[in-house]
Amino acid sequence: MNFSLNTNYVEPVSQEDPKSIIIMCHGFGGDGNDIKILAESWKRFLPNTGFYCPDGPEICSVNPDGFQWFDLMDDNKNLIIEKSIVAEKILNNFIDEILDQHKISKKFLCLVGFSQGCMMILQTAIKQKDKMNCIVGFSGKIIDENHLEKNFFSKQNIFLLHGDKDNVVPTSHLLEAKLFFSKMGNKIKTKILKNCDHRISVESSSLALEFIKKNI
Repeated sequence: MNFSLNTNYVEPVSQEDPKSIIIMCHGFGGDGNDIKILAESWKRFLPNTGFYCPDGPEICSVNPDGFQWFDLMDDNKNLIIEKSIVAEKILNNFIDEILDQHKISKKFLCLVGFSQGCMMILQTAIKQKDKMNCIVGFSGKIIDENHLEKNFFSKQNIFLLHGDKDNVVPTSHLLEAKLFFSKMGNKIKTKILKNCDHRISVESSSLALEFIKKNI
């Protein structure tokens, strides 16, 4: 099947139809191949899971070799929200395509995102009317709390991880997200990694994998 986003697919190790799906969203200027590395390292521990690693819908505004979910190079807050909503609709459509392809419900779906990909999955998941299995975000933030609070439909099971040396997306955004999601009644787990910058470290990958294994 041709999907609406160009995507890498990592098949279940069991070589059977997947019983669960993980969709992994890359960061600003990256692509599906970047985050596919995570899928390759996780797949043997999740043998009945299929992994989809799509490219963002747009060529990156600062890196034409990579992709973006929406343009972050704008200081207009309202325009950022508008662009994120367009990207959210695209991601939602892709999610529906994948679940329909495998005849799997959202309770067997996990969303994983890094940086801008984390921003996307948080906004997309919370605005869903159906609860997903779990959400894992690395080095990201909430795009706009006011928008999310007004469009809050489901309480998701969330794990956010962030490096304490992150100079791209400050660690304070994790603390803000923890406070927001706790206030809204979500089950939220967080971890700040010591001596870690803007990346997915081996430690954060292992912690995220254990969280997913316990849920999915």
